[in-house]
Amino acid sequence: MIWLLIGAVLCSIELFLPTAFVAFMMGVSAIFVGAIAPVIPQVYLQAILWLGLSLGLILVSRRFVPRYPVRGLRDTVEARTLTEVLPGQTGRVLYEGNSWQARCDGEHQAIAAHEKVYVIRREGTTLIVVPASIVHS
Repeated sequence: MIWLLIGAVLCSIELFLPTAFVAFMMGVSAIFVGAIAPVIPQVYLQAILWLGLSLGLILVSRRFVPRYPVRGLRDTVEARTLTEVLPGQTGRVLYEGNSWQARCDGEHQAIAAHEKVYVIRREGTTLIVVPASIVHS
């Protein structure tokens, strides 16, 4: 009876805390062990069976869980400066609806405020940008 209760709790945890089916698979394993517990009365064997089934089901379920690509900086490359970006210093840009710290790729180039820029890479939390005027010329 305990295994059935543990299985139900683990399966319902997946509803509130999505764990990529890990808790659900552990719950299914516990329900299975609860169903065959009268045949295997030793608790340590039940626990070993539960661990083995859980691990096996988790590994098998990984094949069926879709993998979504992590959204990176390459989805949108345009941004707009909020402040002036002086040579060798950082400024602020509006990128994907958020304010980011930014630095110009050119060491001796300044970018005015409210100018369109392109994001070429990210270094930590700082975006490296170039003015749109350079790209279009």
